[in-house]
Amino acid sequence: MEIRVEEHSRHIVIVTIDNQSRRNAMSRQMMADLAARWDAIEQASYRCIILTGAGERAFSAGADMSGDLDADPGVARTVSHALLKHRPYRKPIIAAVNGDCVAGGLELLLSTDIRAAAPHARFGLPEVRWSIYPFGGATVKLIQQVGHVHAMELLLTAKLIDAAEAARIGLVNRVVAADALMPWAIETAELIAANSPAAVQAVKQQISTTIAEHALSREALDQELGDRVRASAHFKEGVAAFLEKRPPNYP
Repeated sequence: MEIRVEEHSRHIVIVTIDNQSRRNAMSRQMMADLAARWDAIEQASYRCIILTGAGERAFSAGADMSGDLDADPGVARTVSHALLKHRPYRKPIIAAVNGDCVAGGLELLLSTDIRAAAPHARFGLPEVRWSIYPFGGATVKLIQQVGHVHAMELLLTAKLIDAAEAARIGLVNRVVAADALMPWAIETAELIAANSPAAVQAVKQQISTTIAEHALSREALDQELGDRVRASAHFKEGVAAFLEKRPPNYP
């Protein structure tokens, strides 16, 4: 259970979310580690980052629901930092989506720049099924990236879509055979790394700053709405149903 960082070459680094027994869900400690990794990588000389999940089942299932579910402002700051929710970031990030990308995993995906998915990958935001507010950035970024109707369908139905549909709505750039996914990511990273890092990082910083400012302007409301949902009678039932692997019953 770790956030693994491996240098592929002088200019390219690969970040892997590894918690395969839980579909690469991230514990609070993994979230803190990921936040620290982003800081360290941004200060290093790397020109491009590849983000992926370990194994073939999942990119990431988001937060580990079996662990600490506290969401006080301090925890929310750590999660926001890990998901790059509203932090301008200078280094371009390529996502190699090797499997299911749901909940906070999808919210992390929204902070990446170029994305490809294996054909078996599925995407979704199932939070509302379990009476959880998706406070990792999806309520702002998803509409920006795929448009209102596609975003609302994912956010309100809690359904999963396949990789082909994710490509159709613009959530990922393309679908790539599983065995070709990492070669594609490395080839794309090499193309970026061959360009002027000053120019590339200036472009990335401008765009990520614009996105981050929009997300930051909604942060207080995100916390308020998340707290309201957590205080509802439905929250306890939703989490219990998830952990017990049964349909929730909301009176």
